[in-house]
Amino acid sequence: MLSLLLHRPTARAFYRVEIADNLFGEYSVLREWGRQGRRAGMRVNWFSNLREAAQAADRWRGRAIRRGYRLTERRAAQG
Repeated sequence: MLSLLLHRPTARAFYRVEIADNLFGEYSVLREWGRQGRRAGMRVNWFSNLREAAQAADRWRGRAIRRGYRLTERRAAQG
């Protein structure tokens, strides 16, 4: 699993992009966004291979950065 957390400090907002796999060989890209103290929005998209999932996650990360978000944390879970 790879998780990228972006934030926009002036608006106290966050945007999270996460790639994960499942037991069936599929990959999901979870996107979560919101503001501190409010309910977050969330969307999950499924992909048949890691390359497509990584390209989509990178595209959404780039859009968030263009909107003023900044990368704050990059983590890979050990499994």
